Amino acid sequence: MNAFDLKGKTVLVTGASSGLGRQTAVTASEYGARVIITGRHAVRLDETWHMLQGEGHLQLLADLTIQSDIDRLVAALPVLDGLVHSTGISELSPARFITKDIIASTFRISFDASVLLTAAILGKRKLTKGNSSIVFISSISTRYPFVGGAMYISAKAALEAYARVLALELASRGTRVNCVAPAFVRTPMLEETAANFSREAVDKIEERQLLGLGDPVDVANVIVFYLADASRWVSATNLILGGG
Repeated sequence: MNAFDLKGKTVLVTGASSGLGRQTAVTASEYGARVIITGRHAVRLDETWHMLQGEGHLQLLADLTIQSDIDRLVAALPVLDGLVHSTGISELSPARFITKDIIASTFRISFDASVLLTAAILGKRKLTKGNSSIVFISSISTRYPFVGGAMYISAKAALEAYARVLALELASRGTRVNCVAPAFVRTPMLEETAANFSREAVDKIEERQLLGLGDPVDVANVIVFYLADASRWVSATNLILGGG
């Protein structure tokens, strides 16, 4: 038996219409998982669905900032072996320009959505008891902050703290909870940063990272480890990717 194999496992990936969520879904399917993808953008979500390997996958359109969408999504789910939270936004704002609306919108997508979806899944007993895994995508920025990232980083830090508590609460039922904290990766979000600020800023980021910029598959492969039986004795961790 290959401990890194995902055959026989059903995994839900949020934020699967682009970036790390899309790559995680594709890579999980390549390792044999039955993948259920969700996101807000129908066209892009369908593009991801056509990239999946194997059969039996599902796509369920949902806006996780809307409670009725969460309830509808959870009602349509089979019992899951794995859950990967890849929702989030990166709206940069210097501290003096932060408003209540910016705080609310950032946390609604980057924190509240994951917490409320997890609560609904646990409440409806949609997670396998005995050997299941929840993975949150955080950011290396909680360790190495950058100017203008106060709200983005705060939401990720809150998510990491929540994950540690969740790991304690779910340990008795055999559910592992872990975070991955990637450095900057070549995704549409990074390209938006380059477009909105400057390519020079992105080049400087790459120079600071010991291993340079990563690719989405570099993150997805680590998430597969956390979903697979290879990590059955690993919980409440936060793995930094990219060398700092």
